[in-house]
Amino acid sequence: MLRAIPEGARDKGTKIKELAITANQSAASTLKNVVGLSQKLLNTSMELSRVNATLRETNKLLQDSSTITILAGRKVKDVETQANLLFDRLKPLKILEENLSRNLSEIKLLINQARKQAASIKVAVSADRDCIRAYQPRISSTNYNTLTLDVKTSEPDNLLFYLGSSTSSPAVKVTHFKGCMGEAFLNGQSIGLWNYIEREGECHGCFGSSQNEDSSFHFDGSGYSVVEKTLRATVTHIIILFSSFSPNGLLLYLASNGTKDFLSIELVHGRVKVTVDLGSGPLALLTDQRYNNGTWYKIVFQRNRKQGLLAVIDAYNTSYKETKQGETPGASSDLNRLDKDPIYVGGLPRSRVVRKGVTSKSYVGCIKNLEISRSTFDLLRNSYGVRKGCILEPIRSVSFLRGGYIELPPRSLSPESEFLATFATTDSSGIILAALSKHGEKEGRQQAHGPFFSIMLIEGHIEVHVDSGDGTGLRRALLRAPTGTFADGQGHSISLIRSGRIITIQLDEKTPVEMQLGPAVESMTMNVSNLYIGGIPEDAGSSMLRMRRSFHGCIRNLIFNMELLDFTSAVGSEQVDLDTCLLSERSKLALHGEDGELLPEPQPLPSPQLCAVDAAPEYVPSAHQFGLTQSSHFVLLFNQLAIRRRLSVQLSIRTFASSGLIYYMAHQNQVDYAMLQLHEGRLHFTFDLGKGRTKVSHPALLSDGTWHTVKTEYFKRKGFMVVDGQESSMVTTVGDGTTLDVEGKLYLGGLPSDYRARNIGNITHSIPACIGEVTVNGKQLGRDNPVSAFAVARCYAEAQEGTFFEGSGYAALVKEGYKVRSDVNITLEFRTSSENGVLLGISSAKVDAIGLEMVNGKLLFHVNNGAGRITATYEPKATNTLCDGKWHTLQANKSKHRVVLIVDGNAVHAESPHTQSTSVDTNDPIYIGGYPADVKQNCLSSQRSFRGCLRKLTLRKGLQVQSYDFSRAFDLHGVVPHSCPGAEP
Repeated sequence: MLRAIPEGARDKGTKIKELAITANQSAASTLKNVVGLSQKLLNTSMELSRVNATLRETNKLLQDSSTITILAGRKVKDVETQANLLFDRLKPLKILEENLSRNLSEIKLLINQARKQAASIKVAVSADRDCIRAYQPRISSTNYNTLTLDVKTSEPDNLLFYLGSSTSSPAVKVTHFKGCMGEAFLNGQSIGLWNYIEREGECHGCFGSSQNEDSSFHFDGSGYSVVEKTLRATVTHIIILFSSFSPNGLLLYLASNGTKDFLSIELVHGRVKVTVDLGSGPLALLTDQRYNNGTWYKIVFQRNRKQGLLAVIDAYNTSYKETKQGETPGASSDLNRLDKDPIYVGGLPRSRVVRKGVTSKSYVGCIKNLEISRSTFDLLRNSYGVRKGCILEPIRSVSFLRGGYIELPPRSLSPESEFLATFATTDSSGIILAALSKHGEKEGRQQAHGPFFSIMLIEGHIEVHVDSGDGTGLRRALLRAPTGTFADGQGHSISLIRSGRIITIQLDEKTPVEMQLGPAVESMTMNVSNLYIGGIPEDAGSSMLRMRRSFHGCIRNLIFNMELLDFTSAVGSEQVDLDTCLLSERSKLALHGEDGELLPEPQPLPSPQLCAVDAAPEYVPSAHQFGLTQSSHFVLLFNQLAIRRRLSVQLSIRTFASSGLIYYMAHQNQVDYAMLQLHEGRLHFTFDLGKGRTKVSHPALLSDGTWHTVKTEYFKRKGFMVVDGQESSMVTTVGDGTTLDVEGKLYLGGLPSDYRARNIGNITHSIPACIGEVTVNGKQLGRDNPVSAFAVARCYAEAQEGTFFEGSGYAALVKEGYKVRSDVNITLEFRTSSENGVLLGISSAKVDAIGLEMVNGKLLFHVNNGAGRITATYEPKATNTLCDGKWHTLQANKSKHRVVLIVDGNAVHAESPHTQSTSVDTNDPIYIGGYPADVKQNCLSSQRSFRGCLRKLTLRKGLQVQSYDFSRAFDLHGVVPHSCPGAEP
């Protein structure tokens, strides 16, 4: 069977068979003593037979090609090691009468691990147009898939991959492949290319492309790695580098079966915890900061007898270090264990009982450079669920326990938007999604709801509720399950797509259901203040939702407007298990300590002092906010014949800006035109009847943030303006023109980007203002169906100067790149109700960068001149000082190797020991309030976007001062320039 495998391997196979015979004899002996368990032992023998059959099938598949056999020969040694490890794990069968159920579970796990290990064998396969291989990987229902292929070919047309319900499809134009395929991953899981279930034609092996050596290892949360090391009893020295988004997981565990002594390193709610027990009680060292942000950190643990010291160091900024130290209780000072006792990395076998107070959850993330007593280890050698290299994925799935929910940064439903998700549950009812507005939570039946939308599972069917907040009432859609219920434990995909007034809901690609919103919200964004997944807190949504029951099961692959959401960005959660997809709680057997007692639940972190609570903003009916970009505008139609001899335009306006275009109308050749502009805070009405320009100015200052009524008029060769009842001086028209000949289009708030206006000066940008009702010659212009509309939003009822960041995006400035160099002074004002968020980042692709951010209520100014990061940290006396919703001033000054951060007049200093390194060499954009996922920021520790308002941003270099207007950003997401909700305090 294995003639192509070397002689040593056949001898090893004989030994394996002898071990199997010995195991069977031992099992048979046990059966005689346990009569009552005979049927279960028979089932166990059948499982062992299946393991042997799997090994025989593997050997047969390896014989399919001599080339594949040669390549696989390199892996035989590893396979032998894995086989020994498998049979070592089967030894517990000898004590079946003591714990039969645990061994049966262990056998199932070993079978799954054997299959997984087989799939991980890397053998490249080739084809020359006449080879087809079929595979059967595990595939679950989802609305999001990833496929990764390593291919080498010289052919321009090839069929690389096909997945379908039938063996052919008219959409597939090419049906052959010529070349070499090295690896294939579907949804992040390896497809063992040699482990096919069907093959047709002449198929061969090949040499795949060599992979770059990577010292890191990825743990997928399903297994562990086993290493061995002789340790001195009095001294311990462990170094481990890790990178993860998961909040909980076991990094390292060593214990002895004969003593109480053990040592563990784990993540608990994102914090690093080291526990060591020398036999007289445990010492637990727990960090204050969380480290599950995807950055590489180095853990160093040193023990000298009873003294323990833990240090966590930023791998890329060694100046950052958090340390904890302590002393073990009691008189014991030695860590007693046998030299051959295993050391587990990244998790534990199910049969291994964890000590009290230690998590049994396997680690998800990357580990590299593990060093124990100056010895390094290959974590791939004896491992399951581990692969070489680090591809760290954000967390895309979450399991909801009883009463659980997770809150993400709010996502508003714009006129063109879509939401996708996959869910699975066995419970008939529960909230899948609830996007709420605090406006609708006010008491009183007469209070109109603010906008909200929700997706709920009710009695096995899906109900979608949408209220646009326009007073027209609640819209409902019901989607019934074709099989009777969606609570069948299977994965189901749901999509919600909004196109103007139409919202379309579809489940599992079945017949969609539509609902229609009111005409007033055709182009309006439904702004919400909270986005809850899986449930809601007790004090939220009481008057909006038909049902409050939490979802119990799994929700994954949440997509909003083509962005796959990351659950690590959650702003709050209760009773959830991240990075899992469970339909029920984990078995409590896994939570028992060695003495059989149930381990205590992890204690919640102490709740910080509360930040201010954002009130949901009220909006002004029939008013719109302009100036969100330089080209914000409405184009409204009017009767141009009615204004030829008399033009009277009246509107209401509120602005903090000093300049901008308010309205414009013109003939096609732009000889005749009329417009209203704001310049240096004052209004200027300009018109031309074809014979020369006439300009009327008004002395009133408009840039005070209050509402003003403005009227511009020309009649009988006279022009004038009226502001709040105050009339300007009358101006006689230039030339002998008597009529205004223009198109019947009023450009309100600004001009389209492709419209080139002549003869109107430099003020062509959209006015950052809220504009109410507009009348032309006494006739009100309707804005429900504009000819053109771009970057226009609703107006806040109460507003103050500033730009609002919704907490989900960013503003990108200076596309050509900003050069920080040796000196820069940054000033701005901010107000927020969150204790975390990015304020500013400028970063090169290397290490040079600067960053401003809020982390746990502190304000941090980071600078890296290329010789390591230095940080000035402002820590207020109370953690809620900066998130109190009030305005705060900030000044960040970098001068060569020194930095100063001044917050509300309080200064903190820091400087680099590398005085010769003085310049931050960047030529990169300025990101404000956040940054894209694919952009690297070397001086920011958080990816959480800022939620709140910013204003008066300036960057000064020497005598050169540059102020920035967010409406001029070259990339803008989740930002409302020139409008901050709420009254000025």
